[in-house]
Amino acid sequence: MEPVKVKQKERDFITETEFHDLIKAIDHRVIRTVVQTMFYTGGRISEMINLKLEEVDLKNRMLHIIDGKGKKDRDVPINEKLHCILTYYLTHIRESKSGRFFAMTSTGKVSSCYINRHIHEAVDKLGWDKDVSAHVLRHSFGTNLLEKGASVVSIQKLLGHANLSVTSRYLHQDINKLNSVVNLL
Repeated sequence: MEPVKVKQKERDFITETEFHDLIKAIDHRVIRTVVQTMFYTGGRISEMINLKLEEVDLKNRMLHIIDGKGKKDRDVPINEKLHCILTYYLTHIRESKSGRFFAMTSTGKVSSCYINRHIHEAVDKLGWDKDVSAHVLRHSFGTNLLEKGASVVSIQKLLGHANLSVTSRYLHQDINKLNSVVNLL
């Protein structure tokens, strides 16, 4: 007997405009910076909470993700917007003596539950009818890059995926865009 194939529900994603609204709705400065970093790098929440100070190279504008999913390392460039955000974070917000890059003064770290709680509170405050979580920021990174013309292979490398089939689940295309693509022929 053949197993029944269930079509996976397409995940939500947020546009850049929605992202800016979300950021304004997050009151916690450390969590706001984590969310910005996830949106601008496509990093996984586990990668962000385990990121160490020495893995953020602001001089060369590079995040060094060590032991990402599948125990793989990858480098993710830091764009100009995020460079300004992280520089400000290090000089004006971060107070912890922890070796982790994102750290609360009280605990020396941040948790995925705490990050997602702040995201959900911001979404509720905005009155959105979307299920937005830290992982949705990763999908949003891929989708927004694709809409701006980035190649699927480049997005795959930035997300740290071993194959394109995984990356394709992260790329949300509306039917109008798909119609315009087939009309290119």
